[in-house]
Amino acid sequence: MTSSHGYPAFRQVVLDTEDARALAEFYHHLLALPYQEGDEPPLEGPDPLGEDWLVLLGPDGQRLLAFQQVASMPPPTWPEGPRPQMLHLDFSVPDREQLLRHRERALLLGATLLREELDDPDEPISIFADPSGHPFCIFVIASP
Repeated sequence: MTSSHGYPAFRQVVLDTEDARALAEFYHHLLALPYQEGDEPPLEGPDPLGEDWLVLLGPDGQRLLAFQQVASMPPPTWPEGPRPQMLHLDFSVPDREQLLRHRERALLLGATLLREELDDPDEPISIFADPSGHPFCIFVIASP
């Protein structure tokens, strides 16, 4: 993606993780995002890219999420504690039915439910940690 008017262009969000392939697979399945060409899991044998750096693309084909292998990464102690979150990801769905559907999918894919407010009249929300501990939210908003 190129920038306009001489400003830096947004490239991607990078998540550090102790298992780049597993976290990329989690978001690949949760969000139905394709891999950048060449980053797909191998059919068999070693997975050198899965031990270093992987990229998922957005619906427009631009880089959206990247996963960087690190030796050690203690998960954040959300919402407070000695290791506060430094960022989180927000995802929206159009209605409560979709929230419940994707809540179950996230849990089946390995997310941990941290908190939820399903009956909030303004913004029903489920808050999770992904398999590496990064917080993310799925909430209802009528027009994403």
